[in-house]
Amino acid sequence: MSEDNDEKSLQAEEQEKERAAQDELLPSAPPKLAARGIRTFTVARRFDESGVSGTGVVIEGVVLATGQCIVHWLYPPPRGGIAIFDSMNDFIKVHIGPHPANKTIITYQDGEQQTFGNDDETTPEAQNEAE
Repeated sequence: MSEDNDEKSLQAEEQEKERAAQDELLPSAPPKLAARGIRTFTVARRFDESGVSGTGVVIEGVVLATGQCIVHWLYPPPRGGIAIFDSMNDFIKVHIGPHPANKTIITYQDGEQQTFGNDDETTPEAQNEAE
């Protein structure tokens, strides 16, 4: 009987080692990394005061969990251009705010919209004050 118990014990140890080796292969969140998650958006212009990018959806982009904003200009074809900003507010200050005549709409993946323009100016700061 002692031999049977020893054999069962050895088998159990082997099975445990196999499970541990398999668990090592499973993906897990590494420690000490930046926050994860992105929020996608599009930028549409109702007018194009510069005459360069056109109207309609002219940008697709993402806001990373770190707050950084990456935009993909859809003009000029076929590839457009890529720009990285420290924040969505920085992007808005550079490309949206100075052009109120464009009457720009930013639409996020969850349906939230920010509108900018002469008669319906909505800045992130104004939205925060209203809340």
